[in-house]
Amino acid sequence: SSSGGCLTRFLSNSLSCSQSFSHVAMATTARLWSRLAAASANKINPRVISSGQGAYLTIEGKDYLNFCSSHYLGFAEEPRLKRAAKDAIDKYGLGTGYRTLSGTHALHIELERKIAEFKGTEAAVCFTSAYAANASAVQTLLSKEDIVVSDQLNHASIIDAVRVTGVKNKFAYAHSDMTDLEKKLQTAAELQKTPKSNGENPLILIVTDGVFSMDGDLPPLPKIVELAKKYDALTMVDDAHGEGVLGKGGRGVVNHFGLEGEVDIEIGSLSKAFSVMGGFIAAKQPLIDHYMMNARQRLMSIALTIPDTAALIEAVNMLGESELLVSKLWDNVHYLRKGFTEMGFDIGHSETPIIPVMLGDEDYAKEFSARLFEEGVFASPIVFPMVARGKARVRVIVSASFSKEDCDVGLAAFKRVQEAMEIEKARA
Repeated sequence: SSSGGCLTRFLSNSLSCSQSFSHVAMATTARLWSRLAAASANKINPRVISSGQGAYLTIEGKDYLNFCSSHYLGFAEEPRLKRAAKDAIDKYGLGTGYRTLSGTHALHIELERKIAEFKGTEAAVCFTSAYAANASAVQTLLSKEDIVVSDQLNHASIIDAVRVTGVKNKFAYAHSDMTDLEKKLQTAAELQKTPKSNGENPLILIVTDGVFSMDGDLPPLPKIVELAKKYDALTMVDDAHGEGVLGKGGRGVVNHFGLEGEVDIEIGSLSKAFSVMGGFIAAKQPLIDHYMMNARQRLMSIALTIPDTAALIEAVNMLGESELLVSKLWDNVHYLRKGFTEMGFDIGHSETPIIPVMLGDEDYAKEFSARLFEEGVFASPIVFPMVARGKARVRVIVSASFSKEDCDVGLAAFKRVQEAMEIEKARA
């Protein structure tokens, strides 16, 4: 009877614990769903486009001047790219597969060869996004015991790549501040003297954007390369907004500074100036071979589709044939910069087709953008946390697809909104 009582108490306690555990678990998941429901109620739905990504976008049946897409060369509606994609579909179909199994198509090999030739590197490897290319570039090369020194305004994909790698010793230097970069490299050089667990000394990797997408400015790349050599560091440039824009015929920021062969890792986007999708790493052949054999973002993901790859090949061909589109892009950049400056707008220190119209106050920038939309111009407000408080702006992204008349339409809309809001502010 004594043992029976113990068993009863044991079962009772077990049931009580089980019920308590179930209650806690249910309460935890209920709180999760409650938080998600509250967040969902405040979600912001993007505007839905029902046209191609040209100089104008059709939204709810109305056309809006497209001042917010990164299709710098107008390739999103380029007939030659569309024809290349259609012809490839007719010949090869749509899908591919894993590159390491049956997914490496002859078109992939051709594209990577042409990108390497265009960039002036020994080799290149493609991914389904530039985000994946950045992740692969860092994660596949470095271990937790290596060292990263990164510009504090680098793109989120670089920040995430370093996080995923789990690098313990990572430093952010003040934006484009070479004095601060050298201080961080001096600290890194001291850490490099302590061998890793495998007996090798840690690698130091300096990472920078090629174009900083919020302000349109460039890094002091020649000085970065100089410091990298001085402190035995590798260099990596994410040139997502420089491909097809900077350098001879759009060959990028490394070409722009005359540093071919001096930067170890170049990352490029195939969805901005090239207007399709994907990303790539361009570098020396042994490093590209390393990525091909070991990058998880390549090994565990499907390759670019047939039409995407064919369209990208045609885009690279077009840039290799002529510099006219790049020249037209820059003509539009200079025209719009002059127009904004003459109207009294502060356009920061941009050196690229990204023109930040600086407005300061977050609410003012949002209202300015909303009124531009009413005027038929789609230009996005950039506010905290994308930029620091008090640094809000409406960001204008220039395209070669704009005619001079399109540029004038955009400038006139900015002037009307500026005048109207200044009058209202004076009356307040």
